[in-house]
Amino acid sequence: MTDVSRRSALTLVTGAIAVATAATGGFTLSSRAHAATGPRVEELLARLTLDEKTSLLHGATDPAPLGQAGYVPGVPRLGIPPLRLADGPAGVRLTAHATALPAPVLLAATFDPGLARRYGQVIGREGRALGQDVLLSPMVNLVRTPYAGRNFETFGEDPLLASDMVAAEIEGIQGEGLVATVKHFALNNQEKDRNTIDVRVDEQTLHEVELRGFEAAVKAGTGAVMGAYNKVDGTYSCENETLLTGILRDRWGFTGWVMTDWFAAHSTAKALTAGLDMEMPDGTYFGTALKTAVQNGTVPETYVDRAVRRLLSVMDRFGLLDGSAPPRPGRDAKAGAAVALEIAKAGATLLRNERHTLPLTGGSIAVIGPSGTLPFVSGGGSAHVVPDRADSPLTAIRARAGDKVTYSLGEDLFGKAIPASALSPAFDGEGRQVAAGETWTYDGTLTLAAAEEWTFVLHFTGSPTGRPKVLLDGKELFPLASGYGEYFMGGLVTTAADGLTVRRGTRALTAGAHTLKITAQGGSTGQTFRLRRITAVTRAQDIADAVRAARSARHVVLFAYEDATEGVDRTDLALPGHQNALVEAVTAANPRTTVVLNTSSATAMPWLGRTGAVLQMYYPGQEGAGATAAVLFGDCDPGGRLTQSFPVDDAHHPVAGDPRRYPGVDGVEEYSEGVHCGYRWYDAEGVRPLFPFGHGLSYTSFAYDDVSARRTGHGLDVTFTVRNTGRRAGIDVPQVYLGRSPDLRLDQPVRVLAGYRRLTLSAGERRRVTVRIAARTLSSWDTGRHDWVLGTGLRAVWVGASARDLRLRTTVRVRS
Repeated sequence: MTDVSRRSALTLVTGAIAVATAATGGFTLSSRAHAATGPRVEELLARLTLDEKTSLLHGATDPAPLGQAGYVPGVPRLGIPPLRLADGPAGVRLTAHATALPAPVLLAATFDPGLARRYGQVIGREGRALGQDVLLSPMVNLVRTPYAGRNFETFGEDPLLASDMVAAEIEGIQGEGLVATVKHFALNNQEKDRNTIDVRVDEQTLHEVELRGFEAAVKAGTGAVMGAYNKVDGTYSCENETLLTGILRDRWGFTGWVMTDWFAAHSTAKALTAGLDMEMPDGTYFGTALKTAVQNGTVPETYVDRAVRRLLSVMDRFGLLDGSAPPRPGRDAKAGAAVALEIAKAGATLLRNERHTLPLTGGSIAVIGPSGTLPFVSGGGSAHVVPDRADSPLTAIRARAGDKVTYSLGEDLFGKAIPASALSPAFDGEGRQVAAGETWTYDGTLTLAAAEEWTFVLHFTGSPTGRPKVLLDGKELFPLASGYGEYFMGGLVTTAADGLTVRRGTRALTAGAHTLKITAQGGSTGQTFRLRRITAVTRAQDIADAVRAARSARHVVLFAYEDATEGVDRTDLALPGHQNALVEAVTAANPRTTVVLNTSSATAMPWLGRTGAVLQMYYPGQEGAGATAAVLFGDCDPGGRLTQSFPVDDAHHPVAGDPRRYPGVDGVEEYSEGVHCGYRWYDAEGVRPLFPFGHGLSYTSFAYDDVSARRTGHGLDVTFTVRNTGRRAGIDVPQVYLGRSPDLRLDQPVRVLAGYRRLTLSAGERRRVTVRIAARTLSSWDTGRHDWVLGTGLRAVWVGASARDLRLRTTVRVRS
């Protein structure tokens, strides 16, 4: 399909999907509105008053909060308990300590649904132990653009892998008695303009690519679904009947409840009748407004009953209505930490390893980079977890190599003191304290001998909105971000080592005097603040120090970072700040440099050819330092594989160069790449990625041979032999890819991931492996039939180590 015809087809999506799902209009309940429920639920429903019913359909203020995201009051007179809902993509997010697991993107890099299940079990157990009833996770939106701020919270770009991982994680979470919530339904694949963007997608792409993970979550029994902020074909997701009723319930048979993302409701009657059951975190539309709508006849009470029935049915299923839920367990921090460490090691992805740079052998080691001394536990926003403890990588490396390890900052995140000579009158900007109830002011001059760019760095205690006000030449240096922007600013770069909150402001300053005014309020508890700066001179000195350290050491381990967060997309693929210059300088000084990337997603690497090794560790959780050291020193094999393609640069990826694809034009975004998402786009366009989907190196080597494929009742069985040809045990992830059906007159990818297997083989070991390919993977969505059709005919099958490293090929004839 050409771009023109595809974009024309986008306008037909609502009508086509509506036909496909037989979604009904008006105020007629769908066929699943009265799905079978237990007698306990129906008895309670009959006894509830209208006020009590509506109170169950929206969030409220928790009288005894635990730091969780949401609260729904129960109905004490009928024994219906309250619900506490906690964020939890990588651990339970409360004010209390919890296990900070590796980010989901690292979990997915293991290509191991069994580990995903154990990941879910840790969260499920801890959620219940910490007084929670509902987990607002997992997220299964695909990585569609490398810029999306929440790419670290999801599983990757491939629908099959995402489906496998989300289903296993949900089974783990709910097996411990905690209700899981799959999110964000649907097409919430970016943070930029997420509250208003209107996504246009054709029917085939919607079903084959974007919805497959959600369908898997429903089949796994997820208790709840969270609606997305964005619109889909002109209608907000949380009031989109096609999505919430036609697809989710009528086609997939979902019987749980649907809640909004926080403040994502936009209506009362339209949302409720479309299939929304709960508004969070308050009752703007489902509180008094809903009661009034029922009383004046605008909304039939049967819709209220339907939503309450769905909620109570899930609560009944989890034993929350009759007291049959098992007692809340104690938290097992040690067991959680063990799983966190295992997954961090299993998902560590070695992208490059030249000249046997890794594993590290004898000799001195220079550790360089700010994230070498800071535990990079998680990304920002709702994924942030307060861990019991977290070591820095430097600590872990020194525990292994002792006094042979030196450290150099390289890139300053938190600034250096402003010279007293530059300020008139002079004041000490390091640790200024303002007592409770007092106000401290400064009215002076900052004088520079030459023009220079300064990054001012403010450290402060208390709320971000109560920070000191700093005016430079009459303009605020640290203005408050709009909306919730102050709370969605990442985790690493916004908190100093001593816990003070950090904000930055960069200005190009001329030579001479500049007015500087500071006002700091002590508030009710007092305030401490520091004002520092980073300049071209201080940067040059930091890099020079790093280069000296690199030249003096046999090995260099350089930690580079990118601090992603909910609410904000990246602007490009480069490492932030001046890290590229640091890597260039250090690798020029010592080619035995390993770059460890603590990043959320794909990163451009203009310096790649000069490195010895590159190790992708994402956000590795509380045990990330120990896991990183274990891989660097060869205690374990790097077992991870990329779940997203890494582009060479900003001009060569699926949404590059077309603002209609991303970030959208005039509030509308078109998924005109169709079914060619991720690595499929690279294949279709003949573009070479920097690193392909599925890529990851081992400390040993593997060979594949003797492949065969045969048709079975469930789909296909692909059998081949894997042999460890190296001298040590290692991990391999052979991947099976499936080619197009010659019989389908539909748009099809060149090839798709059809299956995979994670293996651990000892040196010289040979193993015969069978990978099963499901009938769904053999099928495509036919927009004429509005259903799946089997892709018959002679199909090519490849076995390889990545989407671009395909080593075996065979064919198999698929018949109806």
